[in-house]
Amino acid sequence: MATKVSSSPAFSSPALSPRPNPPGPSGRAVPKAKALAILNATKSPAPSVASTPGDGGMDLSEKMNDEVRRQFVIGGRLGEGTYATVYAGHYRHDPTSLVAIKKIKVNADFKDGIAMDAIREIKFLSELHHPNIISLHAVFSTKDQNLSLVLEHLPAGDLEGLWKNGSISYTSADIKAWSNMLAQAVWFCHENFVLHRDIKGNNVLIAADGTLKLADFGLARSFAEPGRPMTHQVITRFYRPLELLYGARHYGGCVDIWSMGIVIAELVIREFFLPSETDIQQVHMITEIFGTPTEETWPGVSMLPNYLPIGPSGFKHPLGTSYFMQRFPLLGADGVELLRGMLTVDPAKRFTANEVLRHSYWTNAPTPTKKEMLPKAGGGLKAMGEDLKRRGGEADTGRVDKVARKLDFASMVQ
Repeated sequence: MATKVSSSPAFSSPALSPRPNPPGPSGRAVPKAKALAILNATKSPAPSVASTPGDGGMDLSEKMNDEVRRQFVIGGRLGEGTYATVYAGHYRHDPTSLVAIKKIKVNADFKDGIAMDAIREIKFLSELHHPNIISLHAVFSTKDQNLSLVLEHLPAGDLEGLWKNGSISYTSADIKAWSNMLAQAVWFCHENFVLHRDIKGNNVLIAADGTLKLADFGLARSFAEPGRPMTHQVITRFYRPLELLYGARHYGGCVDIWSMGIVIAELVIREFFLPSETDIQQVHMITEIFGTPTEETWPGVSMLPNYLPIGPSGFKHPLGTSYFMQRFPLLGADGVELLRGMLTVDPAKRFTANEVLRHSYWTNAPTPTKKEMLPKAGGGLKAMGEDLKRRGGEADTGRVDKVARKLDFASMVQ
């Protein structure tokens, strides 16, 4: 997919960099072609006519795969789940150049034994190159036909682990820096017509230098063509906007903006903002704070398939500015305004990623903390292994939310 060329948001602050990677060749090898060759190789174990004497009967794709695999040394296991096992690793020629190797387990339930989540992750990480998005260095298969993704080494844990760690204190300037890096990543995805569809704190990893990296593209997809329906069973429940809970099948980047707003809110209050056990509870949690939607406040909401009209006794009015100022004091007035723009219930009125980055919050005091000075220790290598081993939509308990089981993979745009 070609990178979209568009004008970047204008900023007066040199600390903000909306397009660090201009369109065009990135200067490093893109693993997509190799990945496709590997996937084809797993389908045909018989030697190809392209084999040459002395190569052990390997065809071209197998030789390419072997060359890629030999570049890396696999170390100790960092985490294991039903979907993948994550190992530490490094480049063979440079042991100081560390990587994380995510070995996708063969599963007979999927075509060729490869989960669609892995195909999605390879596809989009091959196309998206940005300092705030996790890098995919290479892809190779092993003799047991497991697929291994060589990912950027991110040893400082994740955002959820950071705010859960009571020994770490941080400031409003730190929150602004983290929020901006996340906003940059989401903006870049949307500029390149990609929906992430699973933004949450433990999918935002932290590099050794303090840079945030958006990870886990297993539920991502390209923007749909106008009129083409998409599944509403995406995004981990705590971060799922009301339109998806109401069964919307047509949506855009607004769903990621809601999720990003929840992540920022959790950074401030250091607890889950909208936790629930069921979809019905999630609707209740949202409407308790943001009010019951009506045709007057959200035109067209009553036409959504899972919308249920609420009687006068159950009607909720949205909470006012004073609630948000008291709940999120570290954001200040401009930060609260930004957060409310991201958490607007009507998706048509919700901020876009471009509008988020153009907000005055970023250029008003305090200045965002430099990434090298940000607090770290969000969980370390173990947290990285735990984060990378999960499938999209999987919770910390190891239980896969129904979001992952009910995905309509036929709607994926290749």
